[in-house]
Amino acid sequence: MANVLKKGLARNLREIRIHLCQTASSSNGVRQFIEENYVAMKKANPSFPILIRECSGIQPKLYTRFARGEETHAELTDMTSAQVNRTLQKLVDEAPQA
Repeated sequence: MANVLKKGLARNLREIRIHLCQTASSSNGVRQFIEENYVAMKKANPSFPILIRECSGIQPKLYTRFARGEETHAELTDMTSAQVNRTLQKLVDEAPQA
């Protein structure tokens, strides 16, 4: 499971959003991350919005939205599942203070 959700979510984290292509090889690691972690993340945080957005031909990105509408994002192109996990952890750890 994604480490970020084992330790609990940042207090001011409001949403995690993942954009990816359903077929592009640049999204393989993101698809693998979702397959390995999504169900467990939702079970651990059932009311927290973890959004998966698929669209043909886009580059994979991860967005985190915090209190007061602040957002951060990271490119996930050609990353492995483990790298996606570390990127998510980094974005949450660097959350703006509420």
